[in-house]
Amino acid sequence: MSKSDVLIPKSQSDLDDMMRQKRSKSLFTIVMLCLAILVIFFCSLFVGYAQITPQDVIHIWMGDGSWQNTYIINQIRMPRVACAAVVGAGLAVAGMAMQALFKNPLASPSVLGISSGAAFGANLCIAFGIGAVFGSFSISVMAFICCFVTLLVVFAIATTRHGTPTILLLLAGVAVGSFFGGMTSFLQFFVDDADILQSMVYWAMGSFAKCDWLDFKVSLLIVGVGVLMIMLESKELNLITLGDEQAKALGVNIPRMRVIVLIADALIVGGCVSISGTIGFVGLIIPHVFRTLVGPDHRYLSIICVLAGAIFLMIMDVAARSFSTMDIPIGVLTSLLGAPFFVYIMRKKKNEIW
Repeated sequence: MSKSDVLIPKSQSDLDDMMRQKRSKSLFTIVMLCLAILVIFFCSLFVGYAQITPQDVIHIWMGDGSWQNTYIINQIRMPRVACAAVVGAGLAVAGMAMQALFKNPLASPSVLGISSGAAFGANLCIAFGIGAVFGSFSISVMAFICCFVTLLVVFAIATTRHGTPTILLLLAGVAVGSFFGGMTSFLQFFVDDADILQSMVYWAMGSFAKCDWLDFKVSLLIVGVGVLMIMLESKELNLITLGDEQAKALGVNIPRMRVIVLIADALIVGGCVSISGTIGFVGLIIPHVFRTLVGPDHRYLSIICVLAGAIFLMIMDVAARSFSTMDIPIGVLTSLLGAPFFVYIMRKKKNEIW
């Protein structure tokens, strides 16, 4: 759509009508996504190697199912789908916040390297037990610490006396992400236990195959805090998209807001990576698609990203269980979708990026 096609309100009433239409469209989208997430959650329970019909699922919830089917649904599939929803919601919101903060549609946790940093921290815990003092939160804590360190390193490299140019930030993210990816491979080289090595390699590709209810509770707590922090900054994210100078003039404390959003992103990515491994491009695809559909108002877009991100990874999880008797790593599927989408955005927005 060319600039001449953009509708410009001629009066305050026209502006009010446009805002009302956008608000109605956003609310309608939220309602539709709420219905979709319930349907997809139910449908995902009877997809997998074990043949369980929708009638079996209903009987299980009514307490009439067989012991084997009840165990499969309640202890394997339900926590797996729930974890997929939490991770999808978290990564989508994290990507949305980064795209708003850096005013660039290519920004996402995976592109800026913090997912690789979180994966390195989690692998330190898995391979050598570093951080075991934190108990069941050990992997999450190590993932968060390395995720936050990665953010600091990326910003330190990209920041100049004139600010933090987006292109330098992206290049620094790619470089630092590659470094931590290499360090993760370096760790794998020194692991002697074949079972641990196999677990690290499979985990690095992203999967929910081993998720249980404890993983869901831990991730829901950590990711939920991060998502809430970003939602509370929705107004500031709306203002900062106007530009730093305009946002400052309207009273936004940009350094404070940037720190809060980046800490929230680190919490989200650390919590997600700790249970699912590395899953890329969710934070790139979902926010961009729905920002295009419903507009950039982050008060509604953040809620939409929670729902749409959850739906997206739930569908990816179903696809991973449907293609063969063995689970295809979800990170493989999202990369196959995300890489072409990344190229599409880069070409479409190249005049804004370079």
